[in-house]
Amino acid sequence: MSVPIILASKSAARRSVLDGAGVPYEAVGAGVDEEAAKASLTAEGARPREVADALAELKAIKVSRAWPGVLVIGADQTLEHHRRLYDKVDTIEAARERLKALRGEAHKLHSAVVVARDGEPIWREVVSCTLTMRNFSDAFLEDYLARDGEKSLGSVGCYRLEGPGAQLFDRIEGDYFAILGLPLWGLLDLLRRHGALPE
Repeated sequence: MSVPIILASKSAARRSVLDGAGVPYEAVGAGVDEEAAKASLTAEGARPREVADALAELKAIKVSRAWPGVLVIGADQTLEHHRRLYDKVDTIEAARERLKALRGEAHKLHSAVVVARDGEPIWREVVSCTLTMRNFSDAFLEDYLARDGEKSLGSVGCYRLEGPGAQLFDRIEGDYFAILGLPLWGLLDLLRRHGALPE
């Protein structure tokens, strides 16, 4: 019998990555105050990459304390543009301004994944990817927001690369699954080594 797996996230994108890879798991909300944790980390001078790693660990540890013996996957992703950490927006108007700020420029996504068991982290990885948006027209932007609507608010960059957001870009450099929010290759190897997936 394989070791059970919990994803400490309700993220549809992360669930889709695990579902597509055929990984059996249960999704459990981490119940972490991400905004408070992020504010504390940035006040201490943590860089965007470090914030992603710390939040992924926080989620994994919190959930794993309630599920003894289970492998718990915590994940987080931050967006860095001109060395600034960006947070998610909650309105279409704010999404419009975010996309205008990123238009024609490169930004980085830092995707962290931490696996914990019995309240202790046992493995971690942070993958950084560079995405370059094309210099799209205002008309294209309005059409994109009309088509993707509220779905665009689910990502800090206001795009879904697995959806219409792919048309926003000239180039991406890095791992596709990391861009979706869950670096996969190292995670699959870890799960196999710990008996959660077949060798």
